Amino acid sequence: MIKYTKHNLSKLEEVFRELHITVRYEKGNFQSGYCIVTGKNMVIVNKFFDVEARINILLEILEHENIDTATLTEETAQWYARLKKSLLQPS
Repeated sequence: MIKYTKHNLSKLEEVFRELHITVRYEKGNFQSGYCIVTGKNMVIVNKFFDVEARINILLEILEHENIDTATLTEETAQWYARLKKSLLQPS
């Protein structure tokens, strides 16, 4: 299972950066805690969420999007593969 640390949040943000998706933390009235801006490659996350909620939101977005790991650097792709593997393992 992933640890909810600022370091892992930074790594997740790096995955989005390498996928050319901007992650912004803004004040908003989001029903799900985030908003995906279609056509602009932008995700807006509620800025009042703590680290754990931010990580969970970004993971949820990655689950629903088709991720082309070919665009990721080797290091980031390996980290993302380990993350996916750890999330699939039962607790």
